[in-house]
Amino acid sequence: MATIKTQLVVFDFDWSMADQDTDRWIFEVLAPDIRRKIKTLKESVQWTDLIAQSLQEIHARGRTREEIEHTLRQMPFHPAMVRGVTNLKGGSNPTTTFFCLSNANSVFINTILESKGLQNLFEEIVTNPAEFEPSGLLKLRRRVDPNGPQHSCTVGCSPNMCKGEELAAFLERHKPGYDRIVYVGDGSNDFCPILRLRSQDMVLCRRFRGLEGRISREGGHQCQVKYWAGAWEVEEIFNQFIEKN
Repeated sequence: MATIKTQLVVFDFDWSMADQDTDRWIFEVLAPDIRRKIKTLKESVQWTDLIAQSLQEIHARGRTREEIEHTLRQMPFHPAMVRGVTNLKGGSNPTTTFFCLSNANSVFINTILESKGLQNLFEEIVTNPAEFEPSGLLKLRRRVDPNGPQHSCTVGCSPNMCKGEELAAFLERHKPGYDRIVYVGDGSNDFCPILRLRSQDMVLCRRFRGLEGRISREGGHQCQVKYWAGAWEVEEIFNQFIEKN
């Protein structure tokens, strides 16, 4: 096997780096009735638009920026994941670049990363843009503007973002590339980018979620597949990367 000197670790965020789904968690904690409405409407309203509408609704009820940020900091995030990514980034053999590719949003992700001391982990975070307005409203919009050119994915990515195209664009921005790419994901929308991985690359697929089902049913990938259920297993795999070199 060729020596791995440089590697890119790509992380989905919800249920991959974190142990919950940020969009659902906020409403489960702050407005369970809106969480129920999201569950009812998710098949008929585009997901990012639905979360944006729901954020407007909790703002109208008087929920504050401080409450949203506090709720995010409380969200389950395993200490083993913090250790695993910190140790891997700190190693020099191989050198590891981290890239976040998520259908959550920039405020949710950055708030949680800062609370875990991981604000400098990622080279880039590609996600849906969001910002707090002076009124305290968290304004969220799709990464791919619905009124502009749309992505051309045929694998099943949601309208707000094609993760495969975003991974390809990142690699184009960061030439000459990496000896190995490791993709950590869980959802069905993580299937598109893993189809772009090579035989020396690897997907760390979380068990019992959408990605595992698509890999089993559809195949077509060239990369290696390792399965995990708990963050301690991701830490274990990352430690092996360091030990092998």
